[in-house]
Amino acid sequence: MEDAAAICAVANPIIRDTLVTFTTTERHEDEMVRAIAAAEGAFFVAETAQGVQGYATYFPFRSGPGYAHTREHTILLAPSLRGAGAGRRLMGALEAHARAAGVHVLVAGVSGSNPAGRAFHAAIGFDEAGVMAQVGFKFGQWHDLVLMQKIL
Repeated sequence: MEDAAAICAVANPIIRDTLVTFTTTERHEDEMVRAIAAAEGAFFVAETAQGVQGYATYFPFRSGPGYAHTREHTILLAPSLRGAGAGRRLMGALEAHARAAGVHVLVAGVSGSNPAGRAFHAAIGFDEAGVMAQVGFKFGQWHDLVLMQKIL
């Protein structure tokens, strides 16, 4: 919970300035505290000497008992950590937690305008499951959402 403000400091420039996420509303500390609590231990941070520089978490993919073993995840890294292995470490911890919790499939919703995100997920074993054309709107343009999945 003490990392909530630092997590917002990582997430908000990505929300504000990039197409990594279609979200346009910046995160607030109290909202992040609730998200961390709701994650029930499935919330991991990457820290450096500069403090929290990234995070990964998962949450229900869809409601209903038929989806009980499927989760969607989020991973965000400060630019300084990209390509340095921090994303792989975060996802490794997240996947280990998911397996122990009985999760069978992890889903990634990656912006079609984020080729680095697609490449990252492919490199760690996610397969492209489909493309939802023009479902995201940001910066005055429509963007595709690429669904990727990994069977654990």
